[in-house]
Amino acid sequence: MLKGKTALVTGSTSGIGLGMATALAAQGANIVLNGFGDADGPRAQVLAAGQAHGAKVAYHGADMSRAAEIENMMKYTASQFGGVDILVNNAGIQHVASVHEFPPERWDAIIAINLTSAFHTTRLALPAMLANNWGRIINIASVHGLVGSAQKSAYVAAKHGIVGLTKVTALETAPTGVTCNAICPGWVLTPLVQKQVDAKAEQLGISNDEAKKALLGEKEPSMHFTTPEELAALAVFFCSPAAGNVRGVAWNMDGGWVAQ
Repeated sequence: MLKGKTALVTGSTSGIGLGMATALAAQGANIVLNGFGDADGPRAQVLAAGQAHGAKVAYHGADMSRAAEIENMMKYTASQFGGVDILVNNAGIQHVASVHEFPPERWDAIIAINLTSAFHTTRLALPAMLANNWGRIINIASVHGLVGSAQKSAYVAAKHGIVGLTKVTALETAPTGVTCNAICPGWVLTPLVQKQVDAKAEQLGISNDEAKKALLGEKEPSMHFTTPEELAALAVFFCSPAAGNVRGVAWNMDGGWVAQ
């Protein structure tokens, strides 16, 4: 379905982003990966997924807290594949603390990576998308873009901001072939969430499996983690002709979290 298109997925060397990149490559899209850590393993996984369609995979290690590096990544994508047709803003970090104890430098970093980076990629991707009258911007928000949780002020603020940015971008592109939507996952067992599971297990003196159940039980009635594959399938739908008039939604996949 996406052969000949190029997808840039930020924060895609693990977790949700890697799932997104893999699914889009399986639909034939060329992929630009981005993220910290080892890129060879993720690149091989995405290449294998897109092999049947001849999808190509590149990597750029831009620090998503730095506007200049984001600009370099966008230029690199254009030089490799001609530009960005599908932009998945997924990069994110987390820090947990009460508002009055929240380190200002951690606040700044979370806002920069989780929110401001999506503004920069979007503003740089939109001109070519509008010129081509086709583009898909998919912002990975969170259930925390819809509701709050204690101890997560910066993350909740950033994700609410992502939902707002999604709506404004969707309104500004509404008469065109460019769409912008957000996906709002509940608990997904990414490396980021596994750290929270480990911390809860240590704090309560329980096993890792018990900590997972405790984490899910606090918020998610289904008692199941959403998987990167499920989220990626929704992203693929957003890229399909069937979603051509889906604009500005914040689509939660959260096991019933916000239905309560």
